[in-house]
Amino acid sequence: MKSRVIKVGSVLIGGGNPVLIQSMTNTDTRDAAATVQQILELENAGCEIIRCAVPDEKAVYALKEIKDKIHIPLIADIHFDYKLAVKSVEYGADCIRINPGNLGGFERLKIVTDAVKAAGAAIRVGINSGSLEKDILANHGVTAAAIVKSALRNIRYLYDLNFDNFKVSLKSSSVPMTIQAYKLFAEQDNSPLHVGVTEAGTLFSGTIKSAVGIGSILSLGLGDTLRVSLTGEPVEEVKTGWQIVSALDLRRKGPEIISCPTCGRTEINLIDLAQKVENMLQCSKSLVTVAVMGCAVNGPGEAREADYGIAGGTCQGLIFKKGTILKKVNEDILLKEFENILKEDGII
Repeated sequence: MKSRVIKVGSVLIGGGNPVLIQSMTNTDTRDAAATVQQILELENAGCEIIRCAVPDEKAVYALKEIKDKIHIPLIADIHFDYKLAVKSVEYGADCIRINPGNLGGFERLKIVTDAVKAAGAAIRVGINSGSLEKDILANHGVTAAAIVKSALRNIRYLYDLNFDNFKVSLKSSSVPMTIQAYKLFAEQDNSPLHVGVTEAGTLFSGTIKSAVGIGSILSLGLGDTLRVSLTGEPVEEVKTGWQIVSALDLRRKGPEIISCPTCGRTEINLIDLAQKVENMLQCSKSLVTVAVMGCAVNGPGEAREADYGIAGGTCQGLIFKKGTILKKVNEDILLKEFENILKEDGII
């Protein structure tokens, strides 16, 4: 079932629009200058929507300065305090992230929703397995069914207020539970879905859990925005998010690098070479495929299939372009020669 379309700031979400990459700042939102600097860095990495924590009124007041200096939709993250939600949209937030059930009752939710409507803003209904209602926990435990039950209950409040410019997230730190929750919810409602595995972990383990969880959900045709939640620098979340959508052929932001895993046949310093090629291409916007291969078994064939490629030999390498060998050079100048060719062609 295709999700309905909503508007968040300048972007359309759902209904077959591109899956957008989101992140969250880890600066103190009250420090507007530091927060703006981080968001601009995230924009440069490919972040398309940004969320900031709003713990108090001082953070709310900083939103206007932040919003004026960035170029992507701004989401205010609100917990419990409905007044902060109202003020956040008044000070420029394009969207607020709330759990409608923890704002203190239907009347307060109505006040928030009226403010969101007046501002032309949106809502993200955020449901996590760690904050489910007591009655749902008693009946269902911590399960995918419980997450979905909570989500359907909370979005019903918004529908009753004649408001549907919202998206929904149904997160758990359990990958199987997260996948199942999104599947179950999509069978019952067509709201756009914000996808992620909450509290996924550090850079290594969190990347794996997120790739499996988010990738599985996206491969089902579900998901309209995503955030990779990592204990680390937010820019790594953005990079990982792009790798996930690129691996599924949903979107491409820049070059795709193909490199072999190395083996006993490798006679060139492939690990170092592949890392340096990746670093060289990290700011490129060109949608090309670049192969960095280490031996004569699979290397030349894979390199020929790529737009650009290197195939290593005994302390030397071949440079390919669209199936044609351009040069055979020694290992010590291979990277520089490759870099020169990419510069000449405008790839970097």
